[in-house]
Amino acid sequence: MSRVVTWLQHHENRMFCFVNQRIQHGLLDRFFNVITHVGGATFMISMSLLLALFAGGGWKLAGIQSCVALAISHLPVAIIKKKYPRLRPYLVVPDTHTCKNPLTDHSFPSGHTTAVFSVLVPLMFISPLILALLLPVALLVGLSRIYLGLHYPSDCLAGSMIGTMTAVAAVAFIG
Repeated sequence: MSRVVTWLQHHENRMFCFVNQRIQHGLLDRFFNVITHVGGATFMISMSLLLALFAGGGWKLAGIQSCVALAISHLPVAIIKKKYPRLRPYLVVPDTHTCKNPLTDHSFPSGHTTAVFSVLVPLMFISPLILALLLPVALLVGLSRIYLGLHYPSDCLAGSMIGTMTAVAAVAFIG
């Protein structure tokens, strides 16, 4: 089992280093520093509350589902971060590029990625066009977390899975 874990960690570090160290560019720095905040608490809470309170029809329902999914999704995130305290990559991997004032709490799973998927997935159920527009946004938030040196790929994968599962559950139970 340890050989498998070692192999996975090696390849995850290679993927992290490729995204964080090999594709660095000034334009990408600015883009990812902006897009990462789409998954932040302020934006996600505001967006889902505004939809739940002021939108109509399917958008209002999706806003309510997003609020519920966002609240529920962060329970497992908080528990996992305490149970599996993983240092952020910029603290471990040499030559990691990171943003100004990087977070210092634990890395696994990504809260930003969890938030963006938990809020956007209910909106994606509205129509295929919305899905086509919002899925790339959610994926770019996850990628931004790696690019900025704040998360490993598995942190973002776990966050996207937690966010998606809680969102699908919210859609299924609140409809």
